[in-house]
Amino acid sequence: MHTVPGGDTVQVMQTARCLQELGVEADVLLTNRTIDYDHYDVFHYFNLTRPADMLFHIAQTKKPFVVSPVLVDYSEYDQHHRGGISGALLRRFSPSGQEYVKAMARWVTGKDKLKSKEYVWNGHRKSVRKILERTAMVLPNSAAEYKRLQEEYGTDKEYMIVPNGIDEALFSIGHTQEKDETIVLCAARVEGIKNQLNLIKAINHSRFTLLVTGSPAPNQRAYYAACRKIAAKNIVFHDHVPQEQLVTYYKKAKVHALPSWFETCGLSSLEAAAMGCNVAISDKGYTREYFGNDAFYCDPGDPESIFNSIEQAAQSSTSPSLREKIHNQYTWRHAAAMTRSAYQKIISA
Repeated sequence: MHTVPGGDTVQVMQTARCLQELGVEADVLLTNRTIDYDHYDVFHYFNLTRPADMLFHIAQTKKPFVVSPVLVDYSEYDQHHRGGISGALLRRFSPSGQEYVKAMARWVTGKDKLKSKEYVWNGHRKSVRKILERTAMVLPNSAAEYKRLQEEYGTDKEYMIVPNGIDEALFSIGHTQEKDETIVLCAARVEGIKNQLNLIKAINHSRFTLLVTGSPAPNQRAYYAACRKIAAKNIVFHDHVPQEQLVTYYKKAKVHALPSWFETCGLSSLEAAAMGCNVAISDKGYTREYFGNDAFYCDPGDPESIFNSIEQAAQSSTSPSLREKIHNQYTWRHAAAMTRSAYQKIISA
């Protein structure tokens, strides 16, 4: 969570911060900690992609819990676009089988701890279904995410949509300034599913300067090296940039590009749009539910399509309605208020 921070890290920390501001005692606990279960009324788990982390704790207490699925589907990338030995291996398995193989590989190589051995014999799909059966409520980030949960795992659990958000104090409308339409920003961890390689292919030797801000994922060093190798002089790399420093980049860039193979939302796209950037994204995942017709969509497998979406975004005026929508509906304060109401409903029941 902290050593390889991603969108789910931001979601956890910002939700906890805003819950505390609303008067809720909210502690962020890693799953490898010893927990005093009796101290809490309700538990909130994030990221169903790692069910083994949850299985151990739900077996230790009968206290109610909710789940924010953060349901990223890696299967298209793993099945068709991941290279090397791992790609050849994963193509032999179903989506659930792929996640099981990755979890076992992380455990065997010492890159992760397997908190619950139950996951080993239950497998990925059965483990996720057990968590969904026992949870008091599911808190998906979108209606599309809940629909995918239903399709993949057959769940019919009570749910409340709690959308992702921005820190409205940090990414304020008042912070905007004149944009440089030749600057394209991509703020994301560098890994295959984020698709920086095809983005670089699209921008290479063009009139644009691409700023790639993000560190490589630990198991994606080869992918990061491939990105650096093909990058022309108009591609600039920066390591992970804290959100506070990203404001400077969002202020200047006209376009934020994130042509991912899958996104629950794309927090950096949401932040960039709130700061007046036009966003060039793919619609693989749940992005259309957030951005509607106010984004410039592309085919992540086609560099020409990516370039065309960026060119359109650079030449178009920004959408005041999208910025207003984000600041009214997609803030962490709003998400925390909805989360608190879910907790209250569970506790009262």
